[in-house]
Amino acid sequence: MKNIQVPYNKNSVEIKIDEQKLAGIVEPNDVQVTKSPQELIHQALEQPHGEVDFNSFMEAPGSLLVIVNDGTRPTPTRYVLDVIADELEKAEASFIIATGVHRGPTQEEYAFIFGDNYERFKSRIFVHDARKSEDMVYLGSSSNGTEMFVNKLGVEADKVLVIGSVEPHYFAGYTGGRKGFLPGIASFKTIEQNHEHALDPRAKALALKGNPVHEDMIDALQVVKKPVFSIMTVLEKHHQIYAVTAGDIYSAFDAAVEKADEVFVADIPEKAEIVISAAKYPMDVDLYQAQKAIDNGKLALKEGGTLILVSACRDGIGEKTFAELLGSSETPEDVLEKIKGKYKLGYHKAGKMAEVYQWAEVCALTELKDEELEKIFITPVHDLQTAMDEAMKKYHADAKVLFMLDGSVTVPRPQKK
Repeated sequence: MKNIQVPYNKNSVEIKIDEQKLAGIVEPNDVQVTKSPQELIHQALEQPHGEVDFNSFMEAPGSLLVIVNDGTRPTPTRYVLDVIADELEKAEASFIIATGVHRGPTQEEYAFIFGDNYERFKSRIFVHDARKSEDMVYLGSSSNGTEMFVNKLGVEADKVLVIGSVEPHYFAGYTGGRKGFLPGIASFKTIEQNHEHALDPRAKALALKGNPVHEDMIDALQVVKKPVFSIMTVLEKHHQIYAVTAGDIYSAFDAAVEKADEVFVADIPEKAEIVISAAKYPMDVDLYQAQKAIDNGKLALKEGGTLILVSACRDGIGEKTFAELLGSSETPEDVLEKIKGKYKLGYHKAGKMAEVYQWAEVCALTELKDEELEKIFITPVHDLQTAMDEAMKKYHADAKVLFMLDGSVTVPRPQKK
């Protein structure tokens, strides 16, 4: 028997499995970190992508806005700020937390984002609120017809510094780079229109070319007619910094994507009958975020299989629109038909989940109430060991179980079709 620690909240749940039944334990790949975070950040700033170096960007006249991720992302913003805080203070920089449609940060999350620099900068920190239309400025329409409204702070600043992290994303292709603007500081209406493209089959993990969600984000970035400098980080599986790229937001992003693939794309021999996919802290904040672990998990699951999500969902369901659509539908097919009628933000989550429900069973170990899960076609689980053992009884004697220990960001790539 093999003991496996499956991440849950800030701890883990132990599960035992016969090694003959184990298809694999999948998580981000082991990569070698040879330099400290500070060394990696300094190196990136000294060897920027594009024509503008960091010092020239900072010395250019005008107001500076720094866009940073919110607390639902593992971005090590605080390490970057530790290195450049003095320069930001000299520039009298302002900060905006790119929440997209998420809630504002808790006090704990402010500390996670800014670290020891929170007290230093807190009077100049703003939190984006996508629903405050009075804070938005219209920039035109994208090539896909999305009306692009973004926070006026991003438009009024003379120059913008974007700090982010890059890992695979289940419909945008990858996080990072252009996502600082859309959805980061975009209006609810803009994000809603952009996310409707997530239902397009071209909108998937690792896909950029032809991905309409990504194309929208690029269009939004291209109409921001001002100097933009980016600092992108790539984390390894223990959330240590593996790589940092800086400079031109397009080429720095592309370089970070290459490094992200080294970490997050995991080759597996073949798909399994049972997949246990964990949404690791802090991506387990709610079901809306944890859904990414379902979508990545499905890539390793055989048709007719069972997917068990492990996620605390500390703040509950999250953006409720997707749960309301699922809960008001009789069948997964009904969900997909309703989406065709009129799209609302969050329906892409419902659509992605309904697609999985059509060919697999989805269970979940969470802190949500049983009835909340049952209403949206998910079988509640209270003991992971029992759930796995029961699921295995449904399949043939050679059925296997695959564990994804960081399912929100790991993209399994089966070698056997």
